[in-house]
Amino acid sequence: MIRPTAFACNEVTRPTNPYQSSDPDDNPDRTAAVALKEFDLAVATLRKHGIDVQQHSGRTTSQLPDEIFPNNWISTHPDGTAVLYPMMAWNRRQERRRDVLEQLQQQADGFRIDRLIDLSHLEDKNCFLEGTGSLVFDHSEQLAFACFSPRTHTDALRAFGREMDYGIIAFNAKDRNGHAIYHTNVMMSVGEEFAVVCLDSIDAVDERLRLLTRLERSGREIIEIRMPQLSSFCGNLLQLRSGAKRIIIMSRHALDELDEQQVEALRRHGELVTFDLRTIETHGGGSIRCMLAELLLPRKSIPTGTQTRA
Repeated sequence: MIRPTAFACNEVTRPTNPYQSSDPDDNPDRTAAVALKEFDLAVATLRKHGIDVQQHSGRTTSQLPDEIFPNNWISTHPDGTAVLYPMMAWNRRQERRRDVLEQLQQQADGFRIDRLIDLSHLEDKNCFLEGTGSLVFDHSEQLAFACFSPRTHTDALRAFGREMDYGIIAFNAKDRNGHAIYHTNVMMSVGEEFAVVCLDSIDAVDERLRLLTRLERSGREIIEIRMPQLSSFCGNLLQLRSGAKRIIIMSRHALDELDEQQVEALRRHGELVTFDLRTIETHGGGSIRCMLAELLLPRKSIPTGTQTRA
């Protein structure tokens, strides 16, 4: 997680993110201060539930208002691979930080990175793929689910699938206004034994059936959410583990918009842990899932070199 020092509404991303407030921010200093408090409380809550949070400081520049969302520039994988992603907004590209990767490896009980795949060169071709915003993973099946948008390009999906040897289940998903949903993790989430998905956002019957079939084939319980619930980030949740304990994290706003059956279904798969993220959600256009870049890397036993592939 990246502790924000310059949080603000990113005007560059606003045209493709309808979840950002369209109203001008009359008090940006207060917004940044409240967002910082929300972030710190989220970290404290995660640690209270036994989650090992690796926190890094954001940089003091107004050019990086979205640094709080690291999941868009990096993903890590159990085989020791880290992937850097091409991002659409020019003022987000400096969020990619090699120093963070180095810090993760340099700790005495740190993580091992054996391979670094850098897809950022695809930005030169206007081909974008924004990490686990664009990609929702089923690592057990080596699958990535993705809905097309200006931030999720076909060629970038193919490049990722080729480099990681992952299957890609791609489809078109739209919000209530008929606009492409900007990130896949707004409309679906895949846990160990469940999947949350807004099937109503997928108009094409063949695409909807293909997605549903792949999810059902994995044996997961399908928990459907409705179109109006997307704007409350009901799909932007994440299952985490602390030892044998499973928790499902989401914003308080999201939980308030779920009905009793949906909540009961989620509770079958873990304790529900919520966060007050009203400022971050309103001005940043993302929720708790976007604030976490999961560390699935193996712990290191001896120092190893890092291989780089572009």
